[in-house]
Amino acid sequence: MTERASAAIRETILSLLKTRGVTTVGETEPLFSSGLLDSLAATDVLMALESEHGVDLADEDFDILQIDTLQGLETFLAARKPA
Repeated sequence: MTERASAAIRETILSLLKTRGVTTVGETEPLFSSGLLDSLAATDVLMALESEHGVDLADEDFDILQIDTLQGLETFLAARKPA
């Protein structure tokens, strides 16, 4: 996963937050578990991860809480970075 891909997903999340009236969010602030983003937004984020960046979320070990924060998203993407 490239820095550009990571930035694109981050931008998707920030755009979703902006439509909900949230203009800033901390790196470790919960997004989904806090209700800042709902299940519809989660679907948008997951679709972007799969379609635009080739992340396979069919893994039975995947949990939305892995990407519940911007920092968690960075960690998640880094772990899937091709060698």
